[in-house]
Amino acid sequence: MQQRERSPSESLFWPVVWAVGLHVLMFGMLFVSFAFAPELPPAKPIVQATLYQLKSQSQATTQTNQKIAGEAKKTAAPQYETEQLEQKKAEAAAQAKAEAQKQQAAKAAEQKKAEEAQKADAAKKAEADAAAKAAEQKKLADVAKAKAALEADKKKAAEAEAKKKAAEDAKKKAAEEAKKKAAADAAKKKAAEDAKKKASQAAERKAVEDKKAAALAELLSEDTERQQALAETQGDQVAGSLDDLIVKLVSEQWRRPPSARNGMSVEVLIEMLPDGTITNASVSRSSGDAPFDSSAVQAVRNVGRIVEMQQLDRATFDRLYRQRRAVFKPEDLGL
Repeated sequence: MQQRERSPSESLFWPVVWAVGLHVLMFGMLFVSFAFAPELPPAKPIVQATLYQLKSQSQATTQTNQKIAGEAKKTAAPQYETEQLEQKKAEAAAQAKAEAQKQQAAKAAEQKKAEEAQKADAAKKAEADAAAKAAEQKKLADVAKAKAALEADKKKAAEAEAKKKAAEDAKKKAAEEAKKKAAADAAKKKAAEDAKKKASQAAERKAVEDKKAAALAELLSEDTERQQALAETQGDQVAGSLDDLIVKLVSEQWRRPPSARNGMSVEVLIEMLPDGTITNASVSRSSGDAPFDSSAVQAVRNVGRIVEMQQLDRATFDRLYRQRRAVFKPEDLGL
């Protein structure tokens, strides 16, 4: 099997890779050693000596000097490399330190910037909080002011309402007092009128009773005269006084009906027992007016009993008062 020939680029690939890797590794180790290596004093300057051949020197001297110079050059070459390496280390260390300081300064600046931003935010927040607090206080003050104004309006309205109500109550009370006074005056006037009317009615009733008594006396006058004559012939003085008593008692019980008129007359039959008890009263001759007839009969019945009849002997009682007729004839409307 025939092998393919490699191109120049392929044959140099791996050596280049190894060389780059070694250089990277060396630079890494160098950086680490510079970072952790102590600071060294500055390198001393390298003195290079140049030998000049003098014309007066001999060839042997010249050769010796050249030899010495060559040896010195050989000796100075490693020392120069060492000093160069130390100088590079110092420069790398200084650069690393400067870089570290630069990073530290950048970090400090960034931290300072962050702190300043934080302070600015805090100040801004404090300002916003103060503004919000001031706005809230203003709002509360406005609310309190509005509430105070509302309370003042309410108080003013309440006072006006109370004043109005007091005026209305006073007016109402005055009206009630006037009404009560008018009612009291009316009641007093009515009481006076009632008293006057009652007195007038009492006087009228007395006049009526007097007239009734006179009327009954007149109605009974016919029998009274006859009985009086009979009593005189018989010598009985009691009969006359009993007739007067009957007139009086019947007049007290008689109540004049509204329909009674002058010229009316009714004859009532009175039936009694010896002890004076009236057993019956009836109309024996009507006046033509039923209420008037009934009033006469009821007046006799209301008498009930005439105890004084027991003064008579039985014969006189049977003859004069067992059945007795009385004529009622009112004189006028006042009866």
